[in-house]
Amino acid sequence: MKPEVALVRKLIREQSARTVFAKVFDQSTIETLHSMASKGLFQQLEFVIKTGKEGHVFRAVDKSGNYRAVKIYKVAVTDFKNMYPYIKGDSRFAKVKKDRRSIVHAWVQKEFKNLRLLKQAGVRVPSPMGFKNNVLVMEFIGEKGEASTPVKSDIPQDIEAFHDFMRDSFVKMVYKAKLVHADLSEYNILNKGEEFVIIDVGQGVLLTHPKAREFLDRDLHNVCRFLSRKGFSIDSGELLAEIKAKNPKNKA
Repeated sequence: MKPEVALVRKLIREQSARTVFAKVFDQSTIETLHSMASKGLFQQLEFVIKTGKEGHVFRAVDKSGNYRAVKIYKVAVTDFKNMYPYIKGDSRFAKVKKDRRSIVHAWVQKEFKNLRLLKQAGVRVPSPMGFKNNVLVMEFIGEKGEASTPVKSDIPQDIEAFHDFMRDSFVKMVYKAKLVHADLSEYNILNKGEEFVIIDVGQGVLLTHPKAREFLDRDLHNVCRFLSRKGFSIDSGELLAEIKAKNPKNKA
């Protein structure tokens, strides 16, 4: 048995997950996962909980039996050209090379940094636990081992409470984290038993980014469109006014 095959069998529990892994991930990813597992970030990948064009998210477990989410980007097939506009203009990544691997690795680091910034600002996002190369380990969002699903399919029962969550999240993102999500919609807000969690923050940009306002307007539009479709009529201008009214500086 080849060493890399043995490693995959050790790292991934289910055969179906191994098959998915083998189709899209290379030797470098196997070595990265083995390194992170040896540091205790997780013990074993169990199965895929989300698939996407850029990568897959696996449910993992650590030595204590705690669940983790492990997000692995597919370096070889990721359309890195779509990533670059969100990295260009970000002062944290001014020296990143423009080749595919460098961009993907920067993206993973960026997602980790954004999660940490948002967490510190009090935004409900998965807690970041570690990253290396094209792999990010974070808090598993779910109940009794079942991964939570987006509000697109698990519609909030109290749409007014969801509006309040989104308004307050925007306030914390903009005024505390100084960050714009830049791809916020009903597809990347999870519903964990009416507790909402914002995910997929890799494209998030600092307010100093030249397109920050454009991305913020798009986020506001997407959220308002979803709210209006679910019976809470509001437009992006009204939501922005609510956000500005809650600017902490107004209370100083």
